[in-house]
Amino acid sequence: MLKATAAGRIARDAEIRKTQSGDTVCSFTVATDVRNGREKDTVWLRCSMWGKRGEGLAPYLLKGASVTVTGDLSFSEYEGKPQFDINVSDVDPFLGAKRETGSAAQNGADASG
Repeated sequence: MLKATAAGRIARDAEIRKTQSGDTVCSFTVATDVRNGREKDTVWLRCSMWGKRGEGLAPYLLKGASVTVTGDLSFSEYEGKPQFDINVSDVDPFLGAKRETGSAAQNGADASG
């Protein structure tokens, strides 16, 4: 088993879905920059977090938010390009997503008044 820890920014808001067997999975993508001298490349990590924990964290896993994920890493290939998947066992969402919507709900205030 290959464990990985990666820090980066969430590429799009987390999505919650149910499998045919009724299991809940939270899916999100983390973009992390890798530097090689002066060159920079972005690595995209497809992340999955299963169960109630993923369901509870999904509202905080918003596009632009900084996050660190740890979990089991697997590789596949799609159209000749490597795909990196992490079955997340631990996630640390940093405070302060980059999103600036101006919405009271996004700012933690009560939207009703």
